Parts: sequence; C-alpha cells; structure tokens
Amino acid sequence: MDLNDPRGLIREAFRMDGIGAPECRTIFLDWALGVPPSADTQQAVAALLETYAAEPQDHPMIATLKEALADTVPAKRRGGRQGRLQS
Repeated sequence: MDLNDPRGLIREAFRMDGIGAPECRTIFLDWALGVPPSADTQQAVAALLETYAAEPQDHPMIATLKEALADTVPAKRRGGRQGRLQS
C-alpha cells in the first residue's frame, strides 16, 4: 500500500485505458479530499510524481499532478460585510 495513495485512486487512474484530463482531475479531487488535514499535500503529490515517473509523461494524470504542484496564489476573501467595508 502506498501511504500517499492509500485508496489506490491515482494508481487506478494510470491503469485506465483512454482516460482523459477531466476524469483525472475528478480522481485527483477525490484523492485530495481524502488527504488528512495534517498531511503535507504538496509533498504527497511530489512523491506520487516520483512513484509514477516511469509512466508516459503525456498521461493526463501526470499533467494533473504537475498542475497541483504549480504555484498558486491564495484566494482572497471577497464579499460579505468586510468586503463591502474595505471598498
């Protein structure tokens, strides 16, 4: 059992013939929702990329995992009372 993929969701994505990017994103979201809050998700994704490095690099799950590691800007809270007062 892979501690970074205990339910085997990512592993199964690589086994599915004809899987596309939308399905990989859905599988990744399901995987991410199952990650414990105390876990370092970025580290887990990096480990998964290492685990599946031998897979074809054009596989949509590879692209999905790489996108998950891309720098993201934290969402700013907008709306609500505070949003109206700051404007």
